[in-house]
Amino acid sequence: MTTFREYCQHRFNPLHVFCRLRRLGLPRAAARNVCWVYERGLYRLLL
Repeated sequence: MTTFREYCQHRFNPLHVFCRLRRLGLPRAAARNVCWVYERGLYRLLL
């Protein structure tokens, strides 16, 4: 059984977010830039 923390680490992982943005149709470069900002600014604060 996975814990809530493990679930959040997976769902909010920058690579996972990148894949979801690509699936939504965002170009690769734009998705990469969004994820870079997300990882540096928000992800490190969350987890």
